[in-house]
Amino acid sequence: MAQERSGDVPGLEHRPSDSPYVERVYRVTPVNGPAPERMVSVANSNWELIAWTSGSATHVSVRGPETHPTTVPLGGGIDGAFGVVFRHGAFLRPLPVGPLVDTSVSSPHATARTFVLEGDEWEIPGYENTETFVDRLVRSGLLVRDPLVADVLAGDAPMLVTPRSVQRRVAAATGLTQGAIRQIERARQAAMLLLSGEAPADVVHRVGYHDQPHLARSLNRFVGRRATDLREHDPTEALSLLYKTDAEVRP
Repeated sequence: MAQERSGDVPGLEHRPSDSPYVERVYRVTPVNGPAPERMVSVANSNWELIAWTSGSATHVSVRGPETHPTTVPLGGGIDGAFGVVFRHGAFLRPLPVGPLVDTSVSSPHATARTFVLEGDEWEIPGYENTETFVDRLVRSGLLVRDPLVADVLAGDAPMLVTPRSVQRRVAAATGLTQGAIRQIERARQAAMLLLSGEAPADVVHRVGYHDQPHLARSLNRFVGRRATDLREHDPTEALSLLYKTDAEVRP
């Protein structure tokens, strides 16, 4: 699988996954040299499992979708971290996504190698063997998925399913409405295009905004940065992981 490096967060690398349950896998390793003072965690319509170290302690948590950006002080550096971002439609049966929106649930006990989930001890996966860990979650019955959700968000029209039923299933599996997911994904894609150097007027057309003021409002709401901020690198501030999903963003 292709691996990618982010130029914004020092020590961050990430990759896609072939698993129908996994959107992205990432890790952050300590680096030498200057580090940003803070990180802007942009809105994200996917939930994730995160393990990180702080001093000698290991922490593991399930973090739900985020509907607004937050600024996180980095204290001059980034500790080692590992994360699994799950695809739309995948969810932990004991932890409905709805109550996790804009919050997280921590494992009651974690060591450098293991963590507790629903009363059972699990080995913390590594960057290369994430899919094996996910397969074990699926076989245990803890991780399930509604394939209709991913299809609907990708723009496919379901047959023999009413619009109201589709809305309920999307909300149950993602914690968000279809409209909220598309708004978040549109803003994230716009940010990626602006970071790559595209002009705001071109971004408006490519991702389906009405005009540049519409783009500006969306960036402020979901990314916490202006278009000019994204096109001009600020060494004191990093932006969290951005990636393109299969979700259709045009209205």
